[in-house]
Amino acid sequence: MKTDNLFYQLFQTLPEILFELLEEPTYRAKDYQFTSIEVKTLSKTIDAVFTTNNKDYPIYFVEVQFQRDTDFYYRLVTEIYMYLGQYRPNQTWQGVVLWAKRAIEPKIPPEYEPLFQQNLIKIIYLDEIEPTSVGLGIIDLLVAREKDTTPEKVQLLTTKAKETIVDDTVQRNIIELIEKVIIYKFPKKSNKELEEMFGLSEWQQTQFYKDVKLEGIQEGKLKTIPGLLKLGLSPEQLATALELDLEFINQEITKLKGKIEGKLESIPGLLKLGLSAEQLATALELDLEIIQQEIDKLKTN
Repeated sequence: MKTDNLFYQLFQTLPEILFELLEEPTYRAKDYQFTSIEVKTLSKTIDAVFTTNNKDYPIYFVEVQFQRDTDFYYRLVTEIYMYLGQYRPNQTWQGVVLWAKRAIEPKIPPEYEPLFQQNLIKIIYLDEIEPTSVGLGIIDLLVAREKDTTPEKVQLLTTKAKETIVDDTVQRNIIELIEKVIIYKFPKKSNKELEEMFGLSEWQQTQFYKDVKLEGIQEGKLKTIPGLLKLGLSPEQLATALELDLEFINQEITKLKGKIEGKLESIPGLLKLGLSAEQLATALELDLEIIQQEIDKLKTN
């Protein structure tokens, strides 16, 4: 899902990237509107749909696939024809499938081979493209193995974005997208580690960085709630002290109670394994007093 979202943002920021992949004139992107459309009857969403009022140009249905799916082509063709029946666009169309690599593509169903022979569905393997532009460079970054995602490659791509993209807003969005790709590729590394690895000296000014930082601060505050509750603080006091909405605090307290209840329900089974109260307290990350109270209840019952 993360990959789909990143491609959605890439198409939204640089719609000409589709035409680069298709080896078509990139100026045609100006005639298209990009969106993600739900096929109502199926309650499924096509990753990217490029529509245009120019009836001489086709509609493009774009699907991004980073994992093997044996039913993929059946689903794709069904979604396309359901869309055509639902919206009746009265113009030609082409399906574009962006496979992360050739090895994960399933066999094309024989009944759909004519669609490929007529070029109504075109296949592109992303790991085989040449990253000749900023957009293609971001795709290359997405499909590259972690060890091949080098600081030099990221710096080169960032510099290229600054040099070739004139529009300040688009340039900022692209640099932010590069940062998101890096975070997606290295989920276990902290922001500080990524800054040091890739020399992202400017990303602290982006909205994405600010959002990530704010999210991190909020997560840090949430981790203090269990301990503060043990001190007897009320939800109102927590909301004031942590500068969070009372409704949000109450939601977190409810979640905590649900997690604790789930842990308590596991105690009878764990006791049968011969675990002591102390071992249960450690394993379930609960106070020994709470564990002992639950054990006493079980004995009484």
